[in-house]
Amino acid sequence: MNFLEVALNEFLDFFRLGGLYGILMSGNYSSLRSIDGILAVLAPLAPVVFFGEMLFVLVLSKGKIKEYKVTLLIILTNRILSHLLGFSVIMFCYGAFSRFAIVHASMTWYWFIFCYLFYELGTFVYHYTAHNIRLLWCFHSIHHSPEDLNAVVTLRTFYLENLYTEFVRTTIMVLSGAPLMMYFLIMIIDSIWGAFVHVSEKVMKNGRLGILNKLVLTPSHHRVHHARNPLYLDTNYSSMLNIWDHIFRTYQEEDKQVPVEYGITREYDSNNFWDVYFGEIILLWKDVKSADGLITKLKYIFMPPGWNPVHPQDTAKYLRTEFIRQQKEDAAVANSLNK
Repeated sequence: MNFLEVALNEFLDFFRLGGLYGILMSGNYSSLRSIDGILAVLAPLAPVVFFGEMLFVLVLSKGKIKEYKVTLLIILTNRILSHLLGFSVIMFCYGAFSRFAIVHASMTWYWFIFCYLFYELGTFVYHYTAHNIRLLWCFHSIHHSPEDLNAVVTLRTFYLENLYTEFVRTTIMVLSGAPLMMYFLIMIIDSIWGAFVHVSEKVMKNGRLGILNKLVLTPSHHRVHHARNPLYLDTNYSSMLNIWDHIFRTYQEEDKQVPVEYGITREYDSNNFWDVYFGEIILLWKDVKSADGLITKLKYIFMPPGWNPVHPQDTAKYLRTEFIRQQKEDAAVANSLNK
């Protein structure tokens, strides 16, 4: 395989154009009416959102390429690692756990709704644990490190987290009895919506989307999720349907009185690839190395970020609870003064 073929395959794979390219080369356009054809058409939409928004910001909004520098380096790193350490978690999970499915769904609209709810549950589980187990946060923090949100941030992830995410979400989908093709369809829809909810405020200032803000996860909800303000910490874990956030009480509306501040709570250089990609891992290693006793070392690894034996309450949950308590006290004082 020569360089041009390798480059073409890499381009088709990254932009998810392989399906459409195959149809174009075969001339069998009738296949567009099949589920495979539908997937081929939908698959490239997420990359279009990623890079379409980036071009819009750079050209029309006079953005600066340095805003995307670290993100593009992370995407390149993950692409290289995916080739070196390629492993199909999805196919492994389907092969290993299909026999334990609670039901066997089919490609119908009502099973689609059922399976989508399980997909969202899988998203909630991996996302919640990524915020509440420090080792997993070391990987997930990379996605939260940008101080300016945009669609390309969707691809700003740690390679090992991608494997963990696929394992958790796929296992839950397999147990729900979702057919593999339905899972692929849901993944593509989710990736398109995931790119959209990361859209920059330079492109969409108000991300509430009117009545949709009450029905689905909107850019406004996801901006809250990416905020480091105490009120917003560890909320809105869902992907498109925020039902599980309501059930598990992690839902938070954007408060006009609390402007969103993007990023993570520790001091870091958001434009430094090494600090962004490995900074949290290095800090965890230092804490574990200096900790007294095995139990404390394990707690540093598995307790929520911010936990330490001297001030074990210095976690996002505690900070958020204290902020809300203070808000209520201030509101009560203001009401009493107005009477």
